[in-house]
Amino acid sequence: MEVLRPQLIRIDGRNYRKNPVQEQTYQREEDEEDFYQGSMECADEPCDAYEVEQTPQGFRSTVRAPSLLYKHIVGRRGDTRKKIEMETKTTISIPKPGEDGEIVITGQHRNGVISARTRIDVLLDTFRRKQPFTHFLAFFLNEVEVQEGFLRFQEEVLAKCSMDHGVDSSIFQNPKKLHLTIGMLVLLSEEEIQQTCEMLQQCKEEFIKLQELVDRVLERFQASGLIVKEWNSVKLHATVMNTLFRKDPNAEGRYNLYTADGKYIFKERESFDGRNILKLFENFYFGSLKLNSIHISQRFTIDSFGNYASCGQIDFS
Repeated sequence: MEVLRPQLIRIDGRNYRKNPVQEQTYQREEDEEDFYQGSMECADEPCDAYEVEQTPQGFRSTVRAPSLLYKHIVGRRGDTRKKIEMETKTTISIPKPGEDGEIVITGQHRNGVISARTRIDVLLDTFRRKQPFTHFLAFFLNEVEVQEGFLRFQEEVLAKCSMDHGVDSSIFQNPKKLHLTIGMLVLLSEEEIQQTCEMLQQCKEEFIKLQELVDRVLERFQASGLIVKEWNSVKLHATVMNTLFRKDPNAEGRYNLYTADGKYIFKERESFDGRNILKLFENFYFGSLKLNSIHISQRFTIDSFGNYASCGQIDFS
């Protein structure tokens, strides 16, 4: 079925097939040129959707990308960039590490420039998906009534289920950080944070009903590439217990761990038995509040009120 229905990567409104077999062979960041050799074969067909400027010297196209991702276009010893340039007969100019700017593709033939642009976009999208989440879209649930309801829930769970495997006070959320998660974000530059804020403001002006609001907000962010599509509809949820909290009380959802040299670390988590909790507390009432704003919150941060620090928001009232 992976062959008949391959995963699609959506970039700038266009769909690209993703080869699942080649993706599985990718192990380390240092091997990105090997990954490139297998995954770029489906990206050769020119696409007329790109903006390509004709110049006296030939043709030119630009790509904006966070500086953190430049190294994946350059490759080890510059091999990835050299290979793209050689196969598409183009020249690719990339800003220096740490400098914001545009990746510039130039060449004598329009199709060559488009092919190089397509390959770069697929590489950028692939390696963006490997970055740990940095932010999330959320409704804050920091009303007193809901916080008090949550504390009652925690007290009753510990009183009735503390003998169940893995259930203890360390896995409960901080009541000041309660929120409904809409979607997880990877924002790699100040420009992307600003883009997110502007996009959220556009959503406020266009959407009204709650489920329609969160579904269409997510669609907008998925189309931009800032959120990876996982479901057809948003499943609004508030984290109340998570085994990540055992060792990191600031943890938020799933995340990847990397060493300084970019290698992935897998750490086993102690699970807990939640069957009794689900049976005894399936209809627990936490309280009510008005959802009157959406926040772009930064993970692993805290503001003066004890909630996640917000780098942008829209208000409905």
